[in-house]
Amino acid sequence: MNKTNATVISNFIFLGFTHYPKVEITIFVLCLLMYLITLLGNVILISVSVLDSHLHTPMYFFLSNLSCLDIWYTSSALTPMLVNFVSGKNTISFSGCAAQMYFSLAMGSTECVLLSVMAYDRYVAICNPLRYPIIMNKKICVQIAAGSWVTGSFTALVELVSVLQLSLCGSSVINHFTCEILAVLKLVCVDTSKVQLIMLVISVLLLPMPMLLICISYAFILSSILRISSLNGRSKAFSTCAAHLSVVVLFYGTALSMYLKPSTIDSQEIDKFIALVYAGLTPMLNPIIYSLRNREVKVAVKKLLIRNSLCIIGVDTHF
Repeated sequence: MNKTNATVISNFIFLGFTHYPKVEITIFVLCLLMYLITLLGNVILISVSVLDSHLHTPMYFFLSNLSCLDIWYTSSALTPMLVNFVSGKNTISFSGCAAQMYFSLAMGSTECVLLSVMAYDRYVAICNPLRYPIIMNKKICVQIAAGSWVTGSFTALVELVSVLQLSLCGSSVINHFTCEILAVLKLVCVDTSKVQLIMLVISVLLLPMPMLLICISYAFILSSILRISSLNGRSKAFSTCAAHLSVVVLFYGTALSMYLKPSTIDSQEIDKFIALVYAGLTPMLNPIIYSLRNREVKVAVKKLLIRNSLCIIGVDTHF
């Protein structure tokens, strides 16, 4: 990213939520709680998925990938903001801004693909249970997960490189709490139509299309659920699907409102709060909605806690 004059920008300044001094501390506390809950929930899910052999299934393999994504995604977006608030220095280096932008884009893009993959996995498991072990074998699962990561990383690299080639107008103040690509583009003084076209194409590929695949998958799943004779089983399945879809709608809805809105609409202040939803709230809800409500995960967590407690008692007794 170049400037139009001889001066080179070495640091950016975040405005963050300084326009809302009365609620700034409240926002900090909420973000800190969301970050800690996100870390705790996702670390628990990854731990039980790895340590409990009963959870070595495609569903929990993809959920573990989602948990890793959420940890990276939330850390890249919220951690610098929390550190800056405590230190009182709302600045970030040029290289730090570029890295933050890349990781946020890469993790967000990968999650868009991975959520659609998880919906397809549930569709095969429920609608084609006999063929499920064949269709979603270990090799296929690894390839699909790797493809999701590669797709997200590549599209993020394309967007980052296209932005870094642009020239700045002289201002180094970012009206956001993170190096969000749309907020950084506000500092550019040259024509951004090419970059916006690239972002539009990538956004269409990663937002409406995966969401359409998710809706189709859940439409087939719901039709299979309606054929369940047990009323209790049907209501339980409906409850699970509704919870999954609510998180999907929350994530894709906020992302769509950010990246596919008309360029003539200037809503930077609203965008900050929208960013908090998909960078903080959704990663916090994912492990709770997808896994920690499941009986299998609850049993695995209890077994893990009991095993650790016995180990601690054994060590104490030994000494």
